[in-house]
Amino acid sequence: MTDIPRRWDPMSSVPSDLFIPDDGTKWAEKHWLNVPGPVYTGQTDTCWTGRYCAPRHVLYGGEFYNEFVYRQPKSPAEVEALLAAANEDPFDGYAFDGDSRWTPIAVHAWWLDRRRVEQHVADLLAEWTAEEVHPQEAEAAEGARDFLAYLAGDLETDLRAYLFRLESGRYPDKGDRLPNL
Repeated sequence: MTDIPRRWDPMSSVPSDLFIPDDGTKWAEKHWLNVPGPVYTGQTDTCWTGRYCAPRHVLYGGEFYNEFVYRQPKSPAEVEALLAAANEDPFDGYAFDGDSRWTPIAVHAWWLDRRRVEQHVADLLAEWTAEEVHPQEAEAAEGARDFLAYLAGDLETDLRAYLFRLESGRYPDKGDRLPNL
């Protein structure tokens, strides 16, 4: 990832006893907009609480405006923000086992479908910036703008680094060649 500390694994900041391991239910319900990485959401509430805790990582979308993770953590503080968002979700819909669930093929497939993701987020932005929107929607529009900029910018490099992690068991060091998407 472009600014990830070398050899730092985001999951090293998550206490191993904090979450009950997912039996596959959350993965089966995984929100289609989740960006590949260690943190993802299954079925979450629709109360729009995730952005209060993790505004640079969580957004709302899909049919029921459930929360999803659009940017994976790159520092212990960002992991803490996502842990706080998970703690606020009454449905217990956050999972931190994406490294054991995502495969290189699934990451490639997500990337190939990014235009659909981009269009969906652009549609949300248009909805959330229409006249007389709720203040929550106006705030969520900031997240949609951030996600769209990330899709057009650093996300490709971050996903290539994540592919490296899935294939080699570690995040890349300076000089490591990243796989193509």
